[in-house]
This record gives sequence, structure tokens and C-alpha cells, in this order.
Amino acid sequence: MSETILSMKDITKRYPGVVALNKVSVDFHKGEVHALLGENGAGKSTLIKVLSGAIENDEGSIDIDGCTYEKMTPKISRSHGIEVIYQEYNLINSLTVAENICLGAKSKGLVDYKEMEQITNDIFKPYNINIHPKTLVRDLSPAHQQLVEIAKAISKNAKIIVMDEPTAQLTVSEVENLYDIIRTLQKKNVTIIYISHRMEELFTITDRVTIMRDGQYVTTVKTDETDRKSLISLMVGRELTETYPGRDCIKDEIVLEVKNLTGYKNEDVSFKLKKGEILGFSGLIGAGRTELMRAVFGADKKHSGQIFIKGKNVDIKSPKIAIMNGIGLIPEDRKWQGCFLNMTIEWNIAITNIRKLSRRFVVNDARVKAQAEEYVNKLNIKTPSILQKAGNLSGGNQQKVVLAKVLAGDSDIIIFDEPTRGIDVGARHEIYLLMSELVKQGRSIIMISSDMEELLGMSDRIIVLREGKVSGELAREEFSQNQILELASLE
Repeated sequence: MSETILSMKDITKRYPGVVALNKVSVDFHKGEVHALLGENGAGKSTLIKVLSGAIENDEGSIDIDGCTYEKMTPKISRSHGIEVIYQEYNLINSLTVAENICLGAKSKGLVDYKEMEQITNDIFKPYNINIHPKTLVRDLSPAHQQLVEIAKAISKNAKIIVMDEPTAQLTVSEVENLYDIIRTLQKKNVTIIYISHRMEELFTITDRVTIMRDGQYVTTVKTDETDRKSLISLMVGRELTETYPGRDCIKDEIVLEVKNLTGYKNEDVSFKLKKGEILGFSGLIGAGRTELMRAVFGADKKHSGQIFIKGKNVDIKSPKIAIMNGIGLIPEDRKWQGCFLNMTIEWNIAITNIRKLSRRFVVNDARVKAQAEEYVNKLNIKTPSILQKAGNLSGGNQQKVVLAKVLAGDSDIIIFDEPTRGIDVGARHEIYLLMSELVKQGRSIIMISSDMEELLGMSDRIIVLREGKVSGELAREEFSQNQILELASLE
């Protein structure tokens, strides 16, 4: 029988108007990879914050190493070897890799940089991590920054490491590297609590899966004794019969044409977007997909090239001009670039449409409220009130608020940059249905996605970028994962 290293019993956490956790009980075994699965808002992040001491639970207790705590603190949590690697890495960009890893370690007298570098190399070696200790963190790729976070946890003799959406920014080869590190940690009896919405990962790397729904514990199952369909049914409380909705609404009309665009990270890029089409963009991290769309949207400066909207040459120098011409952008980083986290849902939805909601420079509060309520209902945004701050919403619902803001601005061309990153299966399905409905209404979508299944399932056409240039274009009948990877890979 597996040894239980951690027990969380009857954990309850309440916020005004919301019970985030309702008597959640779950055990974790020594040396296992244990997934937490559930829709956004299911309570996974709240449970982890209770475990790390970031927030206090209202009821319940935590058993670890023979000790029982009714309230956990960050100091107590770390003293028991619990480390959390969040999606937003907790690194100091201006310091070196070695300085980040050794930060907080006790030192006798002057700092010995050579010793710090040796400590870092000694930590890296068993996990085949090839990063120079003197490298500044700001110069690292997201994948390498994640490895530094893992090394930090290892340096503190972590017994339990929580990984929150660890593969969100990784390429296929980087994901495999992460799996190798996790397996090595397992052999050292380190427990991994793994939060991910990518089903294929769960069946590749985890031993057990705990499903949560609406702040409550549902069940825990062995990964090799379940399947994708069963897990989805357990987490959403209903059966999703069709992951990618069908449609046939593409018109011959060209609504957007980009000619020979050159900008930051892009060179001589040309493409066309048709009315009612979902045009997918693929490429490895660093290929210039996001930078290209930021240039089209006017968020980044283009050095040369032309942009035609419905046949009209438009000089898009700012997002304001793009929005005025019917282009909306839902950015990859919805938290910091898409939402105003400290403002209400009502305010977020109104901000791009404020002139139409005003009369003689006076905002009509009734119209602002009516518009917000319309989109909350239309997009099924889960919130107790339109006056709820966007920062208090789950990832999927934040994504819907950004979409509502774009739709309220009457955008006919919508750019989705990683539309479902960090979003659970149920919310993904809702986003896919919304995208399908938008093109049926005659709008057009550009979709950047690193999720191959999503890219193949939702796109009508796919353009592949490599080192800032178009390396190929595929019609739906030509779609192939191997072909896309071949076009995306460096020669």
C-alpha cells in the first residue's frame, strides 16, 4: 500500500457570495504524480494556496509529517518541503540563474559566487539541465525559466512540488524534457501535484487524478483505470459529445490582407483572411506569431508593409485605429494585457465601447449595465455580479470578459492568441462554440495556437511561421501534424 505523505481534510474556504472550497478532503502519496483536474473555478488553485499558506482556510486541517495544522503559513509549508511552481514564475529577472537558485540560503560572510555556481551545476546534473549558472534569468526562454524554478525547489529539498500548468509555454521537445525530470524526481520519492487541462499529459505522466467541481471534491481515480471521456464527464458533470463544432460558412470576400509586413521578429509576411474563416497560425515558440498579430493590431510598430481591410489600405499605427476599423485582439496574456484585473466586469466590457455608451460626454450608466448583463448572459460568464472584479474570476471567465470587450467594440476581425491556454475542457468547449458562432455570424477569426489538436480541429486553413517568415500554408484537406512540425522546425 502506498504511503500517504499529505492529507487535506474538510478544507473549506469562503469568499463574499462564493464558497470556493466546500469540505474538500484528499490524500497524496509519497513519490506519486497526482493530478488535480477540474474546470476553471473548481477550486484547484484555492486548494493549493491553502496548502502553501498563501491564504487561510476557514475550516478543515492539513496532516503532514505526523503534524496537524488547522492553519498553514508559508513558513510552515516550506519547513515541510512544500514548494509551488506557479504559471507566473517567481524569479528575479535581473539576477543570474545561480543567484536565483541560492537566494535565501544561509551564507557565512561574503557571498561566494563560485560556490553558488557549483551548487547550481550539482543540482542541474542529475536532471540533465544544460543552463549556464551565470546566465541572467531575463535572457532565458520560458522553458528554461521553468527549469530554474524546479531547480530552486530541488535546492530546498522539496518533498512535495506543485506544478501549475507546467507545459503551457513549452514546445513538444521541452514537454518531453519536463517529463524526464518529473520521473527522476519520482525515483527520489518526491511527490508531484500536477495541475493541467491537457488530457494527454495526464495519461502520460500521472499515477492518480483527483477531480474537483464547483469547489467540491468529486473523486480520485487511478489514471490507468480511467479514460478521457470518463474524466471529462466527472469534471464537467455532463457529457461533451463534440469537442470541435462543425461549420461551413466561409465566403469568398477577403476581409483582411497583409502584404509584405516586416516588423519586430517578422520579415516580408503576407496572408489573406476570408469572411467567416478561422485562419490558424502555427510555429515554434519564438517564430514571431504573437509579434506579427501585435503589428497587425498596431500594438507594435511595423517597419514596412501594407494592411488592407475590406480592400481599403489602412495605416494601423495604434490599437485605437485597429479597433475603429473592426479589428479586435484577445491577447495571449489575458491577465495583464487583456483584462483590467482591479476593475469590474461591467467596466472591462464597456471600455472599448465607451463613446457609444455616452451622450454629450456623459456615460449612460443604465446602458453600461445593460450591455454588461447582455454579454454575461450571452457568453455564460460565471460571476455573482457584473460588479465583480475581473481579477477574481477563473481563467476561462476572464477569457470570456476579454471576448465580451472585443465584441462590444463591434469587431468583425478577431485575433485569438492562444484562446484556451490554461482553460479547462468544459470552458474550452464553450470557447470553441463561441468561435464557431462568431464565424457563422459573418465575423472572421485569426487563431494562434500551440495546441496541435486545437489547431487541427478549429482551423479552416493553417499558416506556419518559422523564424518570423511564412514557411508554408495548408488547406484543411492537407492538415497533418507531421507536416506542420516539419514546416515549423528549423532546417
